[in-house]
Amino acid sequence: MVVVGSPRGRGGLTGLSDVRHLAMQIIMGRWFMVFACFLIMAAAGATYMFGLYSGEIKKSLGYDQSTLNLLSFFKDLGANVGVLSGLINEVTPPWVVLSMGAVLNFFGYFMIWLAVTKRIAKPQVWQMCLYICIGANSQAFANTGALVTCVKNFPESRGAVLGILKGYVGLSGAIITQLFYAVYYKDTKALILFIGWLPAAISCVFLRTIRIMKVIRQPNELKVFYNFLYISLGLATFLMIMIIIEKRFNGFTRPEYGLSAAGVLFLLFLPLAIVAIEEYKLWEQKREALNDPSPIEINTEKPNLETFLPPPPPPPETAPPTAVLNNGEQLEKQPSCWRTAFRPPDRGEDYTILQALFSIDMLILFLATICGVGGTLTAIDNLGQIGSSLGYPTRSTSTFVSLVSIWNYLGRVVAGFGSEILLERYKFPRTLMLTIILVISCAGHLLIAFNVPNGLYFASIIIGFCFGAQWPLLFAIISEIFGLKYYSTLYNFGSVASPIGGYLLNVRVAGHLYDKEARKQMATLGLFRKPGEDLDCTGVKCYQLAFLIITFATLFGAFVSFILVVRTRKFYRSDIYKKFREEAKAAEMEMAMDNGMMTMTTTTIATTEVKGGQRKSETS
Repeated sequence: MVVVGSPRGRGGLTGLSDVRHLAMQIIMGRWFMVFACFLIMAAAGATYMFGLYSGEIKKSLGYDQSTLNLLSFFKDLGANVGVLSGLINEVTPPWVVLSMGAVLNFFGYFMIWLAVTKRIAKPQVWQMCLYICIGANSQAFANTGALVTCVKNFPESRGAVLGILKGYVGLSGAIITQLFYAVYYKDTKALILFIGWLPAAISCVFLRTIRIMKVIRQPNELKVFYNFLYISLGLATFLMIMIIIEKRFNGFTRPEYGLSAAGVLFLLFLPLAIVAIEEYKLWEQKREALNDPSPIEINTEKPNLETFLPPPPPPPETAPPTAVLNNGEQLEKQPSCWRTAFRPPDRGEDYTILQALFSIDMLILFLATICGVGGTLTAIDNLGQIGSSLGYPTRSTSTFVSLVSIWNYLGRVVAGFGSEILLERYKFPRTLMLTIILVISCAGHLLIAFNVPNGLYFASIIIGFCFGAQWPLLFAIISEIFGLKYYSTLYNFGSVASPIGGYLLNVRVAGHLYDKEARKQMATLGLFRKPGEDLDCTGVKCYQLAFLIITFATLFGAFVSFILVVRTRKFYRSDIYKKFREEAKAAEMEMAMDNGMMTMTTTTIATTEVKGGQRKSETS
């Protein structure tokens, strides 16, 4: 037996080589990937800013409200129909999806900017619908490439992951607004160009950072996400303070917007400090594992390799149907996906795409989302026109948009983190939280319908919060009930409910009733609308009936959602994350075994060197 010590000590950075290795550890680590996802998501919510630049489109191209709402529908269609991006992500690495999204984003919004600034001939309505659909579809690619990848890398913290990443999407409207005013000031047309190049540039920078990594749960994983949450709450608070000060002083000068934007950028990049700290801890642990200074005893006996080899698999009880290949090997036949489409596994197991799509649970969830998200999205897309018809000053539109953005963020993080805590401690189902959110959103719709004094400010808060809260709940429920194997596709299928609800409630209800009331007001005044002239309506009647209908539709969605609560109550009382804990333990054991083999090899070499030195000394 020989006793060998480590040639190196531990603790601290001992040279340039260590600094270089630590830098690579940070850049290639899981936490830096999370930070990259934060920035991508913080620029991926341009579709929620439609109310800020829709007036420019309406005025420059001479649209009525129905046409503008049709554009809004195609925007929502593009933003939420991401099945294509999901299918692409199933067979390609995430950087492919992100690069495609960057190209779509720039092309779509750049063409809209050219049309609004009259740098090209006035496009047909269908062309504008196509442009905005293409530009908005990039959001689905960004969500699939970044958010889905992050959920797969942190499966046991999916509620927190969805909450904070979707929270940054919710904050993106307010973030982009502050940065836009600092760069372009009050050139609203330039906003369209800004949301065209900024998200595309950020995605391109982090193409190689976003990737699927081996799942190894850290003991403090959830605590790290809470630290990220505190920073994002600070960012939301800072934006809220800036909005209040801006409203109090009737706007900022360009240098003042520059200072505000600098504060936003500082808080956006502050998570890098947490990333560096966590990756340094991991780097230290790895270095200590490989260079343990404690003496290592090495027996000269031949090691028993059977302890390092896994036991042979037990023989199968029954032979499955097999097919013989050309080289004589046998391959197990997989049943057709169509044959198993109506034979789903237990909830929580990996459904196939068809099993999930034909599931009653998915149908119920889809219908509830159409009613809930469709109603809140209608209010968000029409904020500018609602404020104008109810007599609010023009500058209040940016306040409404920023309020929706900030409370959209708060809804997402509260629903994500709150549902995770309630589920873990009290087995409180996410489906019940979704039902409660739908009921609360009705209060915001009624504030608009009855034009309560200053009610639009409170409605913006309620609707923004409820709209944001629905998304992490929806995506977490899909991942928990139907599994993560085909999550890229199922995640995007769940999003399809949003444009359907938007078309029914925004275009067919709100837009139609608004134009009907506007024409009635023009007829009362003895006026006639000229071709190419925009159509405006004033007064509480413009949106009252529409939002009463939306309120009843949302209540119906809450009732449907409660049916899902009843159906899944036993599932949420069980240990739904048991499978992922077992997989994480298996990965940790595999890594420990690898490290053990490396340590044994290192110490064997060291022993050989010691014996060689002893022989030399004896010879001399």
